[in-house]
Amino acid sequence: MAERIYRDSVHNIIRVNTDSDEGRLVVSLIDTPEFQRLRRIRQLGLAYFAYQAAEHSRFTHSLGAFHLAGRMIAKLRLSYTISEEAQTAVRVAALLHDIGHGPFSHVIESILGFHHEEFTIEAVLSPQTEIGKLLNAYSPTLANDVASIIRGDFKPLALAQLVSSQLDVDRMDYLLRDSLMTGAKYGIYDLEWIIKSIEINEEKDHLYVSAPGLYAVEDYLQARYYMYRQVYFHRTLRSAEAILKVLLRRALQIYLDGGDVWHAVGTPMEKILAGEKLNLSEHLELDDTDVMFSIKRWQHSGDKILSDLAKRFLDRRLFKAFDLDMPETERSAFIAASRQLVVNAGFDPDFYFVEDSAGNVPYSFYSKDASDPKNLIYVEDGFSRPEIREISSVSPAIRGLQEGYRIHRICFPAELKNEIAELYHKI
Repeated sequence: MAERIYRDSVHNIIRVNTDSDEGRLVVSLIDTPEFQRLRRIRQLGLAYFAYQAAEHSRFTHSLGAFHLAGRMIAKLRLSYTISEEAQTAVRVAALLHDIGHGPFSHVIESILGFHHEEFTIEAVLSPQTEIGKLLNAYSPTLANDVASIIRGDFKPLALAQLVSSQLDVDRMDYLLRDSLMTGAKYGIYDLEWIIKSIEINEEKDHLYVSAPGLYAVEDYLQARYYMYRQVYFHRTLRSAEAILKVLLRRALQIYLDGGDVWHAVGTPMEKILAGEKLNLSEHLELDDTDVMFSIKRWQHSGDKILSDLAKRFLDRRLFKAFDLDMPETERSAFIAASRQLVVNAGFDPDFYFVEDSAGNVPYSFYSKDASDPKNLIYVEDGFSRPEIREISSVSPAIRGLQEGYRIHRICFPAELKNEIAELYHKI
């Protein structure tokens, strides 16, 4: 059998059979410029500021998600009839689900106001991208099916849930991968038992986990919870994100005011500085290196704030992230007093004082939301007379996790940490 092999840190060996039409399509998709670009986008954005080994890319993660989609489909085919077309669509959607990501993953999205899934779907459907051309040449329906799976409205819904749900191959791969690459062991869970236990409720068209797999899913959801607390919401990571956000905001402000901010003429970065929305081809030109090169140039700017913020970011002289561990009634006064300390020290608070308030609801480890059925996890309850039920109605552990986890911090120059700590102790 002819095959292409990828050595992988999580799954060991990922094989693609190039004897089949689908296999040849997959390797061609991997070799497109749009997919190869993912090598230049870090999976965890700025997490390497906190976890120095977290240098893995969206490319490796996407291959991992593709591999898991193939394993899940193979398991389900043992008991259910799944058309060849649907199988191909699921595997390809898992492979391509992240091609719309911008530099530094989710950080840039919040600054520029776009969602990567919109660009992913556009890239899949476009007759101008190499990916779009390959999909259309393979099948007249494949591109639409892949886009539908990524949106989450593909039918049967159970198959779309393999790629987009609360228990999907995207999350299954990134938890294990992020845990391995950061060295934080909280993301480890029993992947093999989940794959063994996955089933389809054909009557109601959704995935569920058979009774023996309940504890594996609890383990998976707890892993997500602790990865948010220990990795995705890490103080250093969030501080780096805070500096990147104010740095880009300062660059945008200077450009619009006609000030000194370096940019390459005719590039997507110039268009970003001008506050214009990128089209698909411009978006797919950008990766982490474009932003980093601009920041390296900005450290020489005549604007003192832009120059200083760029140097802080490049040299890892990050803001101090201070948790507001106090009653909510006292927070407003403390925040105002802390902001005044920043002003008194000669810093512009618009760029040197950041209030970081975030919760895990948008990226939840799991929350029961009946308005979006695809985001519910169902399990089989009982062995003698099993019923398929939503997991939080079965598991006390998951009910406890649904209280959620939120952060509320302030970020400011580390030079002021003693003064603000003293202020805190006076409360």
